[in-house]
Amino acid sequence: MLRYLSSGESHGKELTAIIEGMPSGLPVNAECIDSDLKRRQGGYGRGGRMLIESDRVEITAGIRWARTIGSPIALKVENRDWENWKEIMASGIPDLLDRSRDVTRPRPGHADLAGALKYDQRDIRNILERSSARETAVRVAVGAVAKRLLSEFGINVMSWVVEIGGAKWVRTGKTAPAGLFKKAEASEVRCPDIKATVLMKTRIDEARKAGDSLGGVFEVVLTGLPPGLGSHVQWDRKLDGRFAQALMSVQAIKGVEVGIGFGAGSIPGSKVHDEIFYSKSIKPEGKGFWSGPGQFSRKTNNAGGIEGGMSNGEPVVLRAVMKPIPTLYKPLRSVDIETKKPFKASIERSDICAVPAASVVAEAAVAFEAARAFLEKFGGDSIKEIERNYRGYLGQIKAF
Repeated sequence: MLRYLSSGESHGKELTAIIEGMPSGLPVNAECIDSDLKRRQGGYGRGGRMLIESDRVEITAGIRWARTIGSPIALKVENRDWENWKEIMASGIPDLLDRSRDVTRPRPGHADLAGALKYDQRDIRNILERSSARETAVRVAVGAVAKRLLSEFGINVMSWVVEIGGAKWVRTGKTAPAGLFKKAEASEVRCPDIKATVLMKTRIDEARKAGDSLGGVFEVVLTGLPPGLGSHVQWDRKLDGRFAQALMSVQAIKGVEVGIGFGAGSIPGSKVHDEIFYSKSIKPEGKGFWSGPGQFSRKTNNAGGIEGGMSNGEPVVLRAVMKPIPTLYKPLRSVDIETKKPFKASIERSDICAVPAASVVAEAAVAFEAARAFLEKFGGDSIKEIERNYRGYLGQIKAF
């Protein structure tokens, strides 16, 4: 079973992850992970911490000579700002315990108050350090390893931004996902459309001047995913439910759609469901897993590549909404947990908009869940064993 655990605080010494269940023989190096870490730190509207941190991964176990060896993989991402926080975040008890920097004022929209109540913490720093989105750095590192596994089997995970602060990009034309992804990577807000990029940047600038923050919507698309991942037989095996949980686990994500999502509630069933076609001699019109003659195909993909909790061979299309960053330069009202007196919430550092970065984190979250489902279906202890299992399944499908 593929799984991982992470640890580390926002201003601690480092972030750490251990991945268990990755097969042996998978080519992995630090460079392929670092490239995604760099993508996570980009995006128009980011705050001051991106000037401090320049994330790099250190692989400390589970990989030898740039290939996995079957044992748990250990990844480490250092916090370069640690030197400024090592006394405040010390694991031991300092000689002079200074409580003057205890955090007692919970910020609206953060985990501060709920976490302090749950874990009985009078210093909210013990909550905010772990709940911080800084944790996503090591999650992106884990996702990069999962992407390497998926890419070995022709599966790609991509994302782009479709809305920031009400400025929307409405997709037109038939540009393939790979083309949209290439355009998104060239955009400061990770939007494939130039005009929409300009408008999104303008909205971010306006929010910065107003001391406010903005949320938005992004899409994550998987191509090359074979039919049959996930299952209809139990609630917790449904692939769309698993992807939704993975996306909702990312900080500030408040809603998820699959395919046309909520749009399905406003149109009749005859226009929602994707008709099925089959051709023995010509290339089908579908653009998903089915790419040759003698295969099933669809002319539409309203289901977003998942039916009955299982992948159906079409591209998986997921969409998520991120709320505005809750740490504002225009502070909101709250109450001190010690004095019970009202105050206006303070800030340390803040992004104006982190939607572009969140789309990269979402890629990682979805990639790991896709890799987990893939190994459940075709699992083995080595890449070669998985390849044999996968080829056998492809032969079964072709003969169906």
